[in-house]
Amino acid sequence: MEKQRVMEKQEVMGKKRIKGKMVILLSMMMLSPVFAREISMPPEAVYTAEDRLIFDRYIAYVGPWRSAPTDSLLEKTALFFLNFPYRSHTLEMPGEEKLVVNLREFDCTTFVESVIALVRTARSQSPGFDIFLHELQRIRYREGDLRGYASRLHYTSDWFYDNEKKGFLKNSSAGLGGIREEKTIDFMTTHRNAYRQLKNDEVLLQEMQVIENGINERNGLYYLPKECIAGKASLIPHMSMIAFTTSIKGLDVTHVGFAFQEEGRLTFIHASSTREKVVIDQKTLSDYCAGQPSCTGVAIAEVL
Repeated sequence: MEKQRVMEKQEVMGKKRIKGKMVILLSMMMLSPVFAREISMPPEAVYTAEDRLIFDRYIAYVGPWRSAPTDSLLEKTALFFLNFPYRSHTLEMPGEEKLVVNLREFDCTTFVESVIALVRTARSQSPGFDIFLHELQRIRYREGDLRGYASRLHYTSDWFYDNEKKGFLKNSSAGLGGIREEKTIDFMTTHRNAYRQLKNDEVLLQEMQVIENGINERNGLYYLPKECIAGKASLIPHMSMIAFTTSIKGLDVTHVGFAFQEEGRLTFIHASSTREKVVIDQKTLSDYCAGQPSCTGVAIAEVL
């Protein structure tokens, strides 16, 4: 009997030790970077009370379409921001790189990023503002990690590559008969004085040179030449992302938006610097490119 009590006591003590070890192990996991990335608090972000209100209005507006096909949800989201004002350089804040949220006004890139991030948020089980911050960071930064200015996906070809790796989009330009944009990408480092962060920072300049070298090693972005757009217009998916490739030395893309199929006519929705707001362009995509001397064509990526 005494032996049985001793064995039972040892068993209880053993369970307590195991439980204690599990608590310690879980605590260590919570502190580990890999585990923390899954449950981390929202990144440090810059936004206003108005941005929060716009987000809440969007979530209420998009509710009936949360389960709609991707192109429909993208369209509803983009149209929500129709006529919102254009503003350039919205991400260029003083000090260290932070996640900048601006749903009040857009440049062409922040419009595309915000729309995709909002769509991904709307599809989540709990579409809160914190989720939106995470989605925006995942889209905007290399591998989803905000690690300073160089971690931002400045070049659109790099943006395509990284977001395709994440499973967020698929470059469909090659399948439409596209060709590779064979050129050296180095515009930022060869025009460092145009970028406040690069102007006087040799270390950051070297980081950007490494990134440019990585882009160049991929042998170019697939794009559809502008003389081929009209013939392929009906095949370009509605609300696929489009990026306007350029003949400007060292640069890959000058503008982005979403393809917009409307009554058998292909145009695009974008944050326009000339119209100073988000618009569905009056010109067809083909005519728009034809009217831009430096435009060589468009890269097309379906949002997944």
